[in-house]
Amino acid sequence: MGISLRSRWVFLPLVLALGAVSLYFLRLSIVHEAQPIPENPAPPEKKGPIYKDSHREIAPPLPEYFPLAAKANSPADLPPVPLWNKPPEKHVPESTRLYIGFTRFWPLLQQVVVSYITAGWPPEDIYVVENTGTMDANKRGLLTIQNPFYMDYHRLTKIFGVNIITTPSLQTFAQLQNLYLSEAINNNLTYYFWSHMDVAVHSHEDKEDFKSLYMRVVDVIRETQQPDYLLDKDTGKQGEWGVQFFAYDWLTMVNVKTFANLGGWDTMVGYYGTDCDMYSRLSMNDYHQPVQDAGMIYDVTTSLEDLEILYRRRPKNDKETRDTPDRKVGSHNSTIPSPNSAYLDSTEPDTINSTHFHDLKATLEQIQQDKRDDKYRNSWQLRQNGGEGEPYYYDPDGFEKALQMTIEVGAKINEEKWGHRGCNIREAGVKEGDQWKVEHDGTFKKRKMKRRWF
Repeated sequence: MGISLRSRWVFLPLVLALGAVSLYFLRLSIVHEAQPIPENPAPPEKKGPIYKDSHREIAPPLPEYFPLAAKANSPADLPPVPLWNKPPEKHVPESTRLYIGFTRFWPLLQQVVVSYITAGWPPEDIYVVENTGTMDANKRGLLTIQNPFYMDYHRLTKIFGVNIITTPSLQTFAQLQNLYLSEAINNNLTYYFWSHMDVAVHSHEDKEDFKSLYMRVVDVIRETQQPDYLLDKDTGKQGEWGVQFFAYDWLTMVNVKTFANLGGWDTMVGYYGTDCDMYSRLSMNDYHQPVQDAGMIYDVTTSLEDLEILYRRRPKNDKETRDTPDRKVGSHNSTIPSPNSAYLDSTEPDTINSTHFHDLKATLEQIQQDKRDDKYRNSWQLRQNGGEGEPYYYDPDGFEKALQMTIEVGAKINEEKWGHRGCNIREAGVKEGDQWKVEHDGTFKKRKMKRRWF
């Protein structure tokens, strides 16, 4: 049966469409063949993260800042504490527990511990709070000295004779302060001391009414325990104290009761600014904050070249030009030869207020001035950047960046808490109970400077 003319027109659009598709693919084939193939075709684009430059100059190994301690087998192998600083053979009746927190840079921790011991503080009363976030790695000796969180656990406990408390994880400054407070409460202490780790101390040897730094601290304890301490004779009202400052809070005596009454430190303000908050709240609640003087306390950024100098020994036959009493210190009594016996045999105790003391004082003053002149005053925290592959390793650059970000957030929280920028919170007119209830004051109108907490 034939197809009608009308039926043929029905297939015409289909035929035209098939022809157009065929011409399109034919054109694509011709264009593709006509394009020249590049001699060096670009590699296909990779999907994934773009990495930063991973090159890092590893700092040179830290020197040994206390060779005598490195060779010692026991505390008896160290020189004796200078006679004029030696603590009483029988411990004073008062508790003198001292907490020193540590996170990074072992040389400064070693220096502050040795300086307190040689200034008369009994080592059994010193508690290093290891806040490295490395669990038991230091106790087991698993970290190398180039790891920022390295600490010589053996030397601290077996040679220096101090105690160590290890935090279960990395704590902020405010959390660490509350740990001290908690330890004091759990040990039924009415007060305790804490010190920064980046300081060095010594006694006032050049004062006529000489007492060691430690015994001057004990005098402060006894002063606070007098019945008429902070008694207003006109009103008969007994004042209460919150802290006793020795060179601001580089060394601080804390009243457990007053700090507990205020709820401890605000852990939302983790680092800088948390001291402004705490001490301002003490002031708002009429707790006194006396300033005391027990000895020289230096804010330092590096270690003395050899901590042996703090034990104040001098070569035998060394002529002392200063007219001072020659107080001798007895030698160690031991049947086992000391690994440092040659040193001990070739030296003798120095004298109080000697030229060697004044040389030491000048050196520490210069170290302190160098820190003040440094644009980034805590740059000592960045001197170790090794440890990759060791337990609980944390990238040093990443740690520092995260720390700065955490500090910044805490500072902002404190500003919002009080509606004020700056440490002079009390001067802003706020009082206890105003926390989080006040609007921003005029300090927020000032152009905010980018902060770096060094």
